[in-house]
Amino acid sequence: MTNQNYIKIFDTTLRDGEQSPGASMNIEEKLKIAAALEELGVDIIEAGFPAASKGDFEAVSRVSEAVKKSSVCALSRASKHDIQTAADALKNAAQPRIHTFISTSDLHMEHKLQLNADEVYEKVIDSVSFARNLCDDVEWSCEDGTRTSLDFMCRTVEAAIKNGATTINIPDTVGYSVPEEFTNIIEHLMNSVPNIDKVTLSTHCHNDLGLAVANSLAGVKAGARQVECTINGLGERAGNAAMEEIVMAIRTRNDLMPFSTNIKTENIAKTSKLVSAVTGFPVQFNKAIVGKNAFAHEAGIHQDGMLKNNKTYEIMTPESVGVSESNLVMGKHSGRHAFKQKISELGYSISDNAVEEAFEKFKSLADKKKTIYDEDIIAIIDDQVIRVNDTVILKDLQVVAGTKGPQKAEINLVVNDETKNIISTGDGPVDAIFNGLSQIVPHKAKLLLYQVHAVTEGTDAQAEVSVRLSEEGKTVVGLGADTDTLVASAKAYINALNKLIIKREKTAPAQMAGI
Repeated sequence: MTNQNYIKIFDTTLRDGEQSPGASMNIEEKLKIAAALEELGVDIIEAGFPAASKGDFEAVSRVSEAVKKSSVCALSRASKHDIQTAADALKNAAQPRIHTFISTSDLHMEHKLQLNADEVYEKVIDSVSFARNLCDDVEWSCEDGTRTSLDFMCRTVEAAIKNGATTINIPDTVGYSVPEEFTNIIEHLMNSVPNIDKVTLSTHCHNDLGLAVANSLAGVKAGARQVECTINGLGERAGNAAMEEIVMAIRTRNDLMPFSTNIKTENIAKTSKLVSAVTGFPVQFNKAIVGKNAFAHEAGIHQDGMLKNNKTYEIMTPESVGVSESNLVMGKHSGRHAFKQKISELGYSISDNAVEEAFEKFKSLADKKKTIYDEDIIAIIDDQVIRVNDTVILKDLQVVAGTKGPQKAEINLVVNDETKNIISTGDGPVDAIFNGLSQIVPHKAKLLLYQVHAVTEGTDAQAEVSVRLSEEGKTVVGLGADTDTLVASAKAYINALNKLIIKREKTAPAQMAGI
């Protein structure tokens, strides 16, 4: 491979991914994901939007200090305040990048910015030149690029390059484009803009029509050499281009796309699980590459072919993305050393204290279940990951359920180091639990989603529960796992409440980023 065929992976899970309703992360969670992205081999990590809030500023600052191998990027609008704030947040980054943007489509300029084309053009010049004075690596994006006239796009791109941009990003902000059209946009820029060969062209595609990955790959084939994407396709509305799908498409179809990336694909599965655990967004079972069923074969004809040669129905191996077959080797007689080894095999790296706590949970689970699957251990680890620095902690839960109501829940919580108890009733045990939690931790949130699925097979399987709450426009998603579905439900609701508490402290800017 030549350098001209190298594709930079720009991961925006911590920024655009976090803008997905309910996917807010605290600083410690962002640091965990940033470390995983760096280990995965991501070239650029977009850590956040520093001008959005004090919390975002601090998160970008902390990620900048922690990450050494990847570039750390901060987003800003086309204002000196935003750009200066981004530069301040990146001051300790080993490889800082400022990413500034402004809308360029007629629709956005008229109704969102209320500026004419000449005014937007001047803002491109002012913002990029100001950013370049603060940072050598500047990326510029034309928001709503795929609905921008090509003549005006060329004009603004040329201005951005003249004033110091090193990367030009073309966003399909609303997921409107199709591959042929996106190819034409990139080719037109390459053929029409002076000095376009001096910068890296980038794609940033949303998935509203399910074409984000296809459009991104079309852009790459046309000449783009950076792809902006997220783990699990996380992002606003229908999400962003999924990083794992782009990388594995390039790797699997290298005959048609002779490109390379720096991604260590064997780390994909564990990074996907981490992002899912932190955000509370479960990965759909049939999700490409990282879904639970991505390498499952149930049809008899498929199974027969797999037994004869796995290439008959698998175009990539599970091991290539870090998925290993479940082994039923762990049980109540397994020791700490074997358990620690198993955690390592599953791709996790956690502290000795966390291993000890997880081991105790594992032993407790082993007393309840006859067989322990890898998925059970993953659920235990993920359950710890999402409970870092919790304000509300479940200590004890007793529930009375059955055909004769009202059902009753006796709940024991620790809230800000203070023990609180309540006995509550409801129309069913889950309603009773949620009523009690709402009384101990008052809020006005509405329950938008309550979902249960089994982690593994069998009646003794752990239940994994998802809860989505919305309060005054703030949406959060909580996850909880336990062999007792009611305990898992309480954990999920409490996890959502903890995220809601964090989100209440954030102050949103007047105009959020949406490239």
